[in-house]
Amino acid sequence: MKKKAVVAIGGNSLIKDNKRISIGDQLETASETCEHLIGIIKKGYNLVVTHGNGPQVGFSLIRSDLASSSLPLVPMDACGADTQGTIGYMLQQSLHNHFKQHGMNNIAATVVTQVKVDINDPAFKNPTKPVGRFYDKERAFDLKEKLGWTIVEDSGRGYRRVVPSPIPIEIIERPVIQDLVEQGIVTIAVGGGGIPVVEDENGQLRGCAAVIDKDLASSLLARNIKAELFIISTAVEKVSLNFNTDSQKNIDEMNVTEAKKYIEEGHFAKGSMLPKIQAAIQYLEGGGKEVIITNPENITRAIENKTGTHIFN
Repeated sequence: MKKKAVVAIGGNSLIKDNKRISIGDQLETASETCEHLIGIIKKGYNLVVTHGNGPQVGFSLIRSDLASSSLPLVPMDACGADTQGTIGYMLQQSLHNHFKQHGMNNIAATVVTQVKVDINDPAFKNPTKPVGRFYDKERAFDLKEKLGWTIVEDSGRGYRRVVPSPIPIEIIERPVIQDLVEQGIVTIAVGGGGIPVVEDENGQLRGCAAVIDKDLASSLLARNIKAELFIISTAVEKVSLNFNTDSQKNIDEMNVTEAKKYIEEGHFAKGSMLPKIQAAIQYLEGGGKEVIITNPENITRAIENKTGTHIFN
């Protein structure tokens, strides 16, 4: 049986800048991203692709709000499902086209994925993740009263909704994802960290307004399907210490103990590299073999040990 790899790409990797945000622009960027994934398959891996969806969910929430005089607001969980489908469509079409160009007979398919979280997760008592548009004070507090939203003032720019970011504990569609990837189908799953769902005492699921970190959810999936390689694609070629300072030092290789030490020393920013390093640690401590962190254009070279940051136990 072929080895399995999970590759996590960011939602921002489909949007190059604020002037290129249309579906056509995103489809073009998705195609560029998928070209860099072909090398993983050619190296003999069966592949699962996960992705972020932060900007896309934000767009969906803004569209919903602008249409609220005519249609009901779209709940967060439904926005997550919508964007999983749209981004999955762009990725699987792009992969299909690249397979044809490379003379490959592979197939790509998307699994709209639910991820269970604990309703008692402390994050639900302390929502911190901003979502959607900025509002003036009157509109923001009107929505807070009508819909029960948590509203915060955001750096003088206006008022914004915040939602919890709970820890992922179970991938509901994991058996389907595992079956597909073991059949050699390139499987796009756990989009945006998955649609957050909670389970009641009767085992019934319901969606909730939350955002799951996609790297932590991808790490959970990689452990669940026993993937031999976990790749986190990001904006930089290598992880750095003292990032963006005169003493910046790129890391070629580190182990879990070193990674934890660097976290304690405050080297990784909370909103960017920190969750990626935490996801890497969780994967490795859960039985994983190797993590690579690099940018999309260097994925193939990183697998060949020519670049990227490699993390081991």
